[in-house]
Amino acid sequence: MTSPRAPVRILVCVKQVIDPETPLSAFKVDPATKRVLAAPGVPPVVNGFDENAVEAALRLKDTVGAEVTVLSVGQGFIMDVMKKPLSMGADRLVLAQDPSFQDLDPFATAYILSLAVRKSGAFDLVLCGRQASDWDNAQVPLVLAELLGLPCVTVAQKLELAGKGLVVQRALPDGYEVVEAPLPALVSVSNELGEPRYPTLRGIMAAGKKTPVTWTAADLGVDLARLAPKLRVLDLFAPPREKQCEFVAGENEADAGRLLALKLREDKLI
Repeated sequence: MTSPRAPVRILVCVKQVIDPETPLSAFKVDPATKRVLAAPGVPPVVNGFDENAVEAALRLKDTVGAEVTVLSVGQGFIMDVMKKPLSMGADRLVLAQDPSFQDLDPFATAYILSLAVRKSGAFDLVLCGRQASDWDNAQVPLVLAELLGLPCVTVAQKLELAGKGLVVQRALPDGYEVVEAPLPALVSVSNELGEPRYPTLRGIMAAGKKTPVTWTAADLGVDLARLAPKLRVLDLFAPPREKQCEFVAGENEADAGRLLALKLREDKLI
């Protein structure tokens, strides 16, 4: 008789971001600090690709059994936002939160995450979203894997455990490829995985009773000198938008449609 398999220990890195559905009219940039200002009345959200990563972890939890811990680095977390992975089914939420963790570049973020991963204890798998919707750099997973000395598989659309390793389908522009990796490993997950599950009422109530673990820079032993940005923002602005409207009139609807088609052809739009 074989002994039951121990639960897979999964860490999922998530980020709180400005809602990408924020109306352009509410999108403001502070030219002095080169920072995006929070839109009044529009709360932040969990990065969409990170929700895909949480979903990937929960699918493994459903099929083979897993302990899912969510990690995030930053400052000024909104608990109703950050508890969403818990309401989806994650077991634990760890927030690396400190005033010095404001406006970090990808290298500093990955450095702090690497300390948090090590402090979390033994693990089998680290999952990240393929990129964040605020800067779209897609650098944190790669740097984090390097700092942890882990094999890294990117743009995953499907994950399966096989023996002591992992089988991953990587999304490609014209299909997918299958990659095998030993555990522990780091995988960045893409939206091709499918829609993340909605939190259930029971999950929301259970998440409300859970208290996140909070680690400061001192708790993690952060070398503050390593938080100095390696990337420098020269300018940040919303691109100007110009609109032109021209009404095409005709003797009747059919004639107006004919004239519109001629106009579109003249402008090489059709």
